[in-house]
Amino acid sequence: MAGRFRPPTPTTRTTIRGGHTPVPTPPDSPVDLGLTLGPLRRGPADPTFRVTPDGSVWRASRTPDGPGTIRVAVREGTAAGAAEAEAWGPGATWLLDNAPALLGAEDDPTAFVPRHKLVLASHRRRPGLRLTRTGLVLESLIPTILEQKVTTTEAYGAWRQLVRTYGEPAPGPAPEGMYVMPDARTWTQIPSWEWHRANVDGKRSATIVRAARVAARLEEAVLMDPPAARRRLELIPGIGPWTSAETIQRSNGAPDEVTTGDLHLPGIVGWALAGDRTADDEAMLDLLAPYEGQRHRAARLILLSGRVPPRRAPRMTPGNITGL
Repeated sequence: MAGRFRPPTPTTRTTIRGGHTPVPTPPDSPVDLGLTLGPLRRGPADPTFRVTPDGSVWRASRTPDGPGTIRVAVREGTAAGAAEAEAWGPGATWLLDNAPALLGAEDDPTAFVPRHKLVLASHRRRPGLRLTRTGLVLESLIPTILEQKVTTTEAYGAWRQLVRTYGEPAPGPAPEGMYVMPDARTWTQIPSWEWHRANVDGKRSATIVRAARVAARLEEAVLMDPPAARRRLELIPGIGPWTSAETIQRSNGAPDEVTTGDLHLPGIVGWALAGDRTADDEAMLDLLAPYEGQRHRAARLILLSGRVPPRRAPRMTPGNITGL
């Protein structure tokens, strides 16, 4: 229900320390929270994600046990750059149990071997990059569907409005304005005019409703290997390779699930590795073939390098179906 608040459970606290825990943070390379958790943020005003001035990252999630808030922070000067996590709400225990995976404990960056000078340079500049694994499908799937074939401005605005309207305040001492996204049943009950008001067309809203109706089956995808997980998601009409890859990269921490069907990524990879701004998906996959098993990580490092082809066409103009 919109605006409903559930009393938080008592604070649960844990400390995740590199060296004798699953979190892969060697002494000279602590986890970088911004790089690792950044892909989970849907715009600077995402109500489920906040970075506070002290460098802490706050996330509000709907776990299998209910809503919860988690705060993670890397403490400088501690052994191996210790990461501390606190959580509140019915989902606190679940969030803390999964905090190591969230910070990249199940990722193996040592499996990556740079094959290009640009990739090598980007890799060396970002030793704290880990691939996060949230263990939650719907919280990444729904905002990804909202991003289908629209500008990020439109998608971020829709996500922000829908979560604030139909979600609930984040439990515990979360920063003001943080919300947990709606549960699956609530997504299926959003009236058509509210989707319209949030600037979401009928095709995307129908896809979200279809996914929410089988949310339990989709959440099972976190226990599958990434290709099988993507096939499970793509059984839903309206979910294709682009959406499934973007989702499973986050929910399953999949290092090889490179995004295809993207408007910009093939040209960026083509330009960075071969000087070819006209590269399509096939050409991009050929260029990334030396990174088989780690193609998603390679693509991320290319994007982080900042080497993009000069812009020739104007930016896509945001659409507006609200009439406002």
